[in-house]
Amino acid sequence: MHLPTAPAPDDDPMPQPPQPPALEDCCGNGCAPCIFDTHDLAMDAYRQALRAWQARHPQA
Repeated sequence: MHLPTAPAPDDDPMPQPPQPPALEDCCGNGCAPCIFDTHDLAMDAYRQALRAWQARHPQA
């Protein structure tokens, strides 16, 4: 019987947050979605990935 093991840290690196856009990257024309909206969505995905990673690495 083979028991599942946690992935090695090198195989499962901690997620890194996305780089926020610079204020001057926004054109100010009310784009939908704005680059800041897109960044907010990327941050949500990052937070979910980080929580999942932390569950896999409780000692971190």
